[in-house]
Amino acid sequence: MKIVIASDSFKESLTSVEVAQAATRGIKAVYPNCEVVAVNVADGGEGTVEAIVDALGGEIICTSVSDPLGRPIQARYGIASKKAIIEMAAASGLPLLQPAERNPWMTSTYGTGEMIMDAIQRGCSQFLVGIGGSATNDAGTGMLQALGFKFYDFNGKEITDCRGGRLQDIADLDDTFVSKAVRETQFIVACDVDTPFCGPEGAAPVFAPQKGADTAMVQQLDAGMVSFANVIEDKYHINIVPIAGAGAAGGMGGAFRAFLHATLKRGIDMVLDAIDFNAIIQNADLVITGEGKIDFQTAKGKTAAGVLTRAKQQGIPVVAIGGSVEMCDSVQQMGFAGVYPILGEKVPLEVAMQPDFAATNVENTIRRILPSHIN
Repeated sequence: MKIVIASDSFKESLTSVEVAQAATRGIKAVYPNCEVVAVNVADGGEGTVEAIVDALGGEIICTSVSDPLGRPIQARYGIASKKAIIEMAAASGLPLLQPAERNPWMTSTYGTGEMIMDAIQRGCSQFLVGIGGSATNDAGTGMLQALGFKFYDFNGKEITDCRGGRLQDIADLDDTFVSKAVRETQFIVACDVDTPFCGPEGAAPVFAPQKGADTAMVQQLDAGMVSFANVIEDKYHINIVPIAGAGAAGGMGGAFRAFLHATLKRGIDMVLDAIDFNAIIQNADLVITGEGKIDFQTAKGKTAAGVLTRAKQQGIPVVAIGGSVEMCDSVQQMGFAGVYPILGEKVPLEVAMQPDFAATNVENTIRRILPSHIN
């Protein structure tokens, strides 16, 4: 008998590894001789670096970069077999700023570019990049500047402080200073939104308010995105405005696509492809997945949905466990063999999220449900 455990973290309670450890104890209590394969997974956001590095046997690198406001910080990313795994939030994320500091007019993705350059200098030629949780709306110009791209204003003067507020000033760009190593690097970017680059449903109107922008700033940022999109089209003959995901992370999706020829993928698909999940689950009798909360958002491409899709392709049943479960039509229609909350009774949230308490409930849930899913 073979059971694969591939659960996301239970945010602010258990890591993916801790969920797997608890589930393994539950399995072994019922079927001591069962082969249990536990894999650390994530959906392209928090925990992605650790999940892929753990699966591929890589290492965590710490390097000095600029935060969204240009201050020096230490950022972590992973390397495995000349493959770099980066979360842009490590350098350009909203959690790096105090609430009063959030201002997408001033923030930049330059630090993300510094992380990429650090990895290239260490010999990496392929990148897996998660772009969730950004504090920026600079259309990736800060990152591109760090990679060697140069931007000029309408007077022909170089813009050296690329950020959201400078987009409207960009009249031209020059990529002749970009190194061969950067040009030959392959980028796969985790992108779970279909947001266009600009316009009413674009990056600024949809995401900038969460990053500190008021109504007037949103309008100015969007005008900058429109202007910059025109510059890109003039230079590269690419209209990035309607590309699904171009507006992700304040335009980072568009920057990766237009300037670095990146492939945009759903986050969970990027992770599962990277760890060769299809091979891992071959000949499994059951797959166990989970996340902190299972609800209507689960069906929109979160970890559990990605795991389910891969397992269904091989005819393997999947059960899902959650810190809490809100059953709805979209979850019921997904095709899980079972969906189970780990709590049998209501308890205060602060108690439910205590790691030891949550781990015990994961173990007990698996012990309780497993016999009904194994022939």
